Amino acid sequence: MQSMRTITTKDGTQIYYKDWGAGQSVVFSHGWPLCADSWEAQMMFLASNGYRCIAHDRRGHGRSSQPWNGNEMDAYADDQIVPIGASALASAKLVRNATLKIYAGAPHGLAYTHKDPLNADLLAFLKP
Repeated sequence: MQSMRTITTKDGTQIYYKDWGAGQSVVFSHGWPLCADSWEAQMMFLASNGYRCIAHDRRGHGRSSQPWNGNEMDAYADDQIVPIGASALASAKLVRNATLKIYAGAPHGLAYTHKDPLNADLLAFLKP
């Protein structure tokens, strides 16, 4: 089943995310200037093959709020943790992308794994 939702962070920012499929979680995070849609082909394939796929629009991108404050690595990491859910974190695979020869998704992945190292099972960086 495909669903698209929003969550509200502790600072009031609305974060849009997609949560498709069921099974082991694979979490996708886009780089600048993309949004969750950039992962649709990969999400469709994996969700059709027994995985739960989660992708969000980072704050300031796509359908998420564009707040003036909170645009720092800790907030980006927190924004990604909430839609995943505590029960799925322990086995989640994290996928980031890179654009324009800069690893724009990389700092967010590293911030997330730094905040919660026990739940960082795999962190992959891909260039579309």
